[in-house]
Parts: sequence; structure tokens; C-alpha cells
Amino acid sequence: MRLIRMLLVSALALASLSVHADQKDVARLTQLLEKSQTLTARFSQLTLDGSGTQLQETAGQMALQRPGLFNWHTDAPQEQLMVSDGKKVSLWDPDLEQVTIKTLDQRLTQTPALLLSGDVSKISQSFDISAKEAGDVIDFVLKPKTRDTLFDSLRLSFRKGVINDMQLIDSVGQRTNILFMNVRANEPIAANKFQFDIPKGADVIQE
Repeated sequence: MRLIRMLLVSALALASLSVHADQKDVARLTQLLEKSQTLTARFSQLTLDGSGTQLQETAGQMALQRPGLFNWHTDAPQEQLMVSDGKKVSLWDPDLEQVTIKTLDQRLTQTPALLLSGDVSKISQSFDISAKEAGDVIDFVLKPKTRDTLFDSLRLSFRKGVINDMQLIDSVGQRTNILFMNVRANEPIAANKFQFDIPKGADVIQE
């Protein structure tokens, strides 16, 4: 009985330490994200399958404003533009001359752009968060608490307090690596950057 009691006490103590560590990591991530009320950067994105074979490589420009506003523009030849006004997301494909408009729902808030620009206070409600620090780099690993998600794990990496890169891994092992360059924080961004005007003659799909 004494041994069982000791094991129980030890387990409860470890659980308490784990919760404390999680809260500390959440607080640190929240602090780093909230530092940047606006963010602009150049990005490069590489997608690999589960065996490491390259599937796609793209680059582009992004602009974010907290909470929930973003403009994510992928360069030609695979050009696409994704714009959020905080309520709806418009995805424009110029090759197809087609725009898809979606209401901003829970699944969309798990996209890279909205994870960086969304409501920081809600992150810990959706993810288990852990951190690892080495020198001037700190990595946060986010694991969704529900199964209905776009990825199985996400790593956010900050260098000297500035977002540097992120990696998403899905249920079949596909990895998407996004590297951010020329990052600028808290500079004014024109309001029309987060508005999308449907081009004349475009096909419109409402979802």
C-alpha cells in the first residue's frame, strides 16, 4: 500500500510539473506571437511526401495583421492569392479565373497564415504545446487536440524572437516546410491589402 501511495504521489507530481511546463510554453509562444501585430515577409515553401520525395516548391509574399487578416500570394507559375478579411477567405486562381470564398471556420484557422495571425488566446484551446530552446532559436511543437485537422503536428521556429520557419506534417507523413525571409514586424499595412475584389468575369464558388 505504501508503494502504491508513493507511486501515486509521484505520478501526480509529474503531472503537475507537465501542466506547469505546458503553461510556461504557451505563455512564451503567446508572448512571441503577440509581439507582432503586423507581419510581412518573403517565403519559400517546400512540400515532400512521406519518403522525402519533393512534390512541390513555391515562393511568394505574405502580409498578416492580427487578428485574422492576411494576404498570402504565391508567385507564378503556380500563382495563387489567398486573402482573409477576418470573416471570409477568398482563394483566387488566375489560371482558372476562379475564386473560392469560404467562411472562416475552425479548420481554416489551422492554416499557416491564420496560425500566425489568429487569436493567440485560443491556440492552447486547440493544441498541446511544447517548446525546446537552443541558443537563440526556440522551437514550439503544436499537436492538435482533435482529429479533424489539416495536420498531425506543426513546428514553429523563432530565431532571436522573430518567426524563422515552420513545418507541418500530415497523417500520411507529408511535410510542408516554410521558410520566412526579410521579416518585418509592426509596420503599417494598407487596409485594402486584406480585401479581395472579384475580377470581372471570374467564376465564383461559395463554400
